[in-house]
Amino acid sequence: MQGTTAQRWVQRWDKQQENNIPDREERFRVVIDVVGTVVGTAVGTGPANVVDLGCGPGSLSARLAAALPAVHVVGLDADPLLLGLGVANTGPRVRLVEADLGDPSWPDRTGLAGRWDAAVSSTALHWLDPDTLAAVYRALAERLRPGGVFVNADHMAPGTSTLDSIAAHVRHARTTRVGSHLHEDWAQWWQALGEDADLAPLLADRPAAPIDHTENELTVGEHAELLRAAGFREAAPVWQFGDDHVLVAVR
Repeated sequence: MQGTTAQRWVQRWDKQQENNIPDREERFRVVIDVVGTVVGTAVGTGPANVVDLGCGPGSLSARLAAALPAVHVVGLDADPLLLGLGVANTGPRVRLVEADLGDPSWPDRTGLAGRWDAAVSSTALHWLDPDTLAAVYRALAERLRPGGVFVNADHMAPGTSTLDSIAAHVRHARTTRVGSHLHEDWAQWWQALGEDADLAPLLADRPAAPIDHTENELTVGEHAELLRAAGFREAAPVWQFGDDHVLVAVR
């Protein structure tokens, strides 16, 4: 696959993601700012190791590496097609690996021997059922160094019926104000992708069975509770717009 093809589809991916995440770039920037505070105190002379969970085509991974020169990013995702787009569209300090977060051996897929400085995720972990998510959080607590952070940027409701409705309305109203609701949506992107002959090899490698897209619907408070139960000493949101949060957990 040509790099220009990958770049075109990743740019189109980023645009369709804004259909439901109007402040996606600012949310990315907050994640980078949090990781940057940890990288600045990283021990040793080598690059800081950051793991991106559910990285898709590497949108966040690429931005982390571009913004933080001391960072080496390993992105994990179960979709070979998205990874194929990302591999052709990321730099040398980003390595993308196929891995299923439901498989307990997923941390070994990173190929990182030592403790990690940070782990991040963006709009990915709400697809995991609560038991699988709790296991992922425990694995993160085991692999992150003391003082390391996990940063999760995702839609997480406040946790009461009235506030959940208000928060969702706030986000949707924002998409209307900035016009991102007019962007191609997720389903339209995938349909168009399947019609691109240049991507036939990657489409052929994709699993025949559809990926389960049932949301766990955990609130931001429930995520924080799971993280503390997994071994993180602190967990709380540091940024919010409507029901869109950046949640930080400190090991």
